[in-house]
Amino acid sequence: MRILVTGAAGFIGSTVVDRMLADGHSVVGIDDLSSGRMENLAQAAADARFSFEKGDITSPDLGDFVARVRPDAVAHLAAQIDVRISVADPLLDARLNVLGTINLLEAARAAGVAKVIHTSSGGSIYGTPAALPVDESVPPAPESPYAAGKAAGELYLNVYRVTYGVATTALALGNVYGPRQDPHGEAGVVAIFGTAMLEGRPTKIFGDGTTSRDYVFVGDVADAFARCVPAQAANGLRINIGTGAETTVLDLHSRIARVVGVPDEPQFAPPRPGELQRISLDVGLAEREIGWRPRMDLDGGLTRTVNWIRARISAHAAASGSAGVTG
Repeated sequence: MRILVTGAAGFIGSTVVDRMLADGHSVVGIDDLSSGRMENLAQAAADARFSFEKGDITSPDLGDFVARVRPDAVAHLAAQIDVRISVADPLLDARLNVLGTINLLEAARAAGVAKVIHTSSGGSIYGTPAALPVDESVPPAPESPYAAGKAAGELYLNVYRVTYGVATTALALGNVYGPRQDPHGEAGVVAIFGTAMLEGRPTKIFGDGTTSRDYVFVGDVADAFARCVPAQAANGLRINIGTGAETTVLDLHSRIARVVGVPDEPQFAPPRPGELQRISLDVGLAEREIGWRPRMDLDGGLTRTVNWIRARISAHAAASGSAGVTG
């Protein structure tokens, strides 16, 4: 099959690209490179079945591009992903995450795309649930513009499925972490903590550290996208993609410090607006509908991520002739 991946140069998008190629698909990536990096696509670029286009999903030219590519399925990962930015500039967030998603859906409809897999946010759309882990029967209750935009995207998915016959699945992701996550980008506490510790810089926890998240490894996320490529796979559903486990920021910091081999000594700062106190995702529907379950445990995933960060820092240090890495 021919798969279009939006946000292809991001850390999740590029991992999805690699997985689709490994599954035997041909893949076209599109990214405006505002936060994604071409180095994330180095492995894919060596494959003749991959091609890339620099482009913006909000552009009026997107329809012509999708019509030319004529993909069988779209994995839609292009987005504004920072809750803080959404709080500071709700219009920007809506333009990228709501209008951009509608623009993509319309392009997909016009081009006869069979399946659109949309990236939703299990870490934010449910608001503050009464009980954890939260399953898909709980209605969205957004508490930030970012979460509202993701919930709106799901509503439009349903419209395009019912009205135009485009098969759709929304994957409600937990807090995704893993290799290629940018510590200087829009999000990613694992990359931020790991990089700071390896470089010998202080780390900062916002709030008292008791906030919890459901951390899911990027390779497991790519597996979920791969399982949703067939048109009828989880058609019309939102599927939680997480682990079902809560991990506090304090515990996460301790685990990363242990992997890096440095003291567990964070600094503390006031909490940030728009962020939830607790979340974890029930993933039973994912196993029932697409045979998916998380395979990477947190310590194993943190070790892989820290090793990748360490190698990247070392490579940059060697290129610039600077000093080595902690740990």
